[in-house]
Amino acid sequence: MILIIKSSIEAKINQYLKLKAQNILMKQTTLGELKASGYKPLTIKEELRLNLRKKLAKKEPIFTGIMGYEHSVIPDFERAILSGHSINLLGLRGQAKTKMARQLTGLLNEYIPYIAGSEINDDPFAPISYFGKLQLQEQGDNTPIAWLHRDDRYVEKLATPDVTVADIIGDIDPIKAANLKLSYADDRVIHYGMIPRANRCIFVINELPDLQARIQVALFNILQEGDIQIRGFKLRLLLDMQFLFTANPEDYTNRGSIVTPLKDRIGSQILTHYPEDIETAKLITQQEATKTAAQKEFIQVPELAKDLLEQIVFEARESEYIDAKSGVSARLSITAFENLLSTAERRSLISGDEKTMIRLSDFDGIIPAITGKVELVYEGEQEGAQVVSEKLIKNAIKKLFPSYFPEIKKLEKQDVESPYDDIVSWFFNANEAFELLDEFSELQYKNEIDKVSPLDQFLKEHQPNMNTADAYFVKEFILWALVEFKKLSKFRFVEGTQFKDPYSNFMKGL
Repeated sequence: MILIIKSSIEAKINQYLKLKAQNILMKQTTLGELKASGYKPLTIKEELRLNLRKKLAKKEPIFTGIMGYEHSVIPDFERAILSGHSINLLGLRGQAKTKMARQLTGLLNEYIPYIAGSEINDDPFAPISYFGKLQLQEQGDNTPIAWLHRDDRYVEKLATPDVTVADIIGDIDPIKAANLKLSYADDRVIHYGMIPRANRCIFVINELPDLQARIQVALFNILQEGDIQIRGFKLRLLLDMQFLFTANPEDYTNRGSIVTPLKDRIGSQILTHYPEDIETAKLITQQEATKTAAQKEFIQVPELAKDLLEQIVFEARESEYIDAKSGVSARLSITAFENLLSTAERRSLISGDEKTMIRLSDFDGIIPAITGKVELVYEGEQEGAQVVSEKLIKNAIKKLFPSYFPEIKKLEKQDVESPYDDIVSWFFNANEAFELLDEFSELQYKNEIDKVSPLDQFLKEHQPNMNTADAYFVKEFILWALVEFKKLSKFRFVEGTQFKDPYSNFMKGL
């Protein structure tokens, strides 16, 4: 307890000292005052490297909410920063590439000084624009300075085929030349593009292969020599920037590719990936999914339902019907989870329940989230998106079932008892059809499942430590699994789902 209090006090003191030092520094309004304060300018790559070293020494994370990359992508990212490299994050869609890029500002100093009025954030100690140099020449130590916050030092551009060199590099402004009566060779008539205006900032280009090859060529000098050329005029602006690109693998992106000389100039190419296990995938989904206060309050989501949802996504990534090169985004599980909650919410509102639990039949509601997130190959198109989605749900149930319960073998010896005999026998001997209607209230749903009495004993034997609140979902899960393993048959009709023994009608007829 004493250690915790001491640690809290030290943290508050450090925060106070940091704010005090920052306030003292930001009181400087001229270059002379800045020099007197002892401020030492750093390039952006030195700044990132220095702050990363501090975080690594203190064992502080540089990213928040990024899961599954702790031993793969993040170490590569840290090595690239320490090396002072420009970075390309290469991976399929929905792999948190842009999210990582946007958090890189956390490694910047909170504020940096620049010459007040400069379009390109001129460093007061080493201006590169005509305006900045003129200010320093005319006013010397009286040159006014302003302060730029780290959040304003992040610039992002989505690469699209219509992007021009003028957009990202700049162009000659004839109106400015006419008004100032200057020739086009004078750098005062330049209209700066996005990259020069992002001087001393992090500049991110998303979906780099979508950038036309001629535009990619315009980046060569910036990445290697740090300067730009506009319209062939003699101009040298030594830009200070940290470049970060995101891209899909070239074999997927049919719209374009990264030209080889540009790839050669990018310091580090880091491969991203999807979550490698269900637990990590669940954490990501729960973090990113939008849940209303009402949904959190009255909808119970069993852990098995969360596992099943993620398993569906894993099945999609391995499905023969889905284009693996396209990838299956993490957004699929996020939107599917949101749909799952909404399906349960709609059902409970119609039935008048104040509280409800996710049912397996609710998983039909996630199909619109699946069909909009996957690209089907030819065989998948032949099957149809709806059928492929239903197969993914069925395959996930079949794959997940042995993790919780004894394996159901296709061929079993007649004289050997199966753990599922009592459940199957119940359906064989049932006098009426067992149906779970979509409009069932919570009480009706539970009463109907309770009719299958062998399920209770089965759970006691094989899942004795299971959360009792999840029991009804697990019971329905068992029934669906028995269908997939051909022990029961299931028929979906407009009002709900019917389960029965596949051979009972035939045997009873005999």
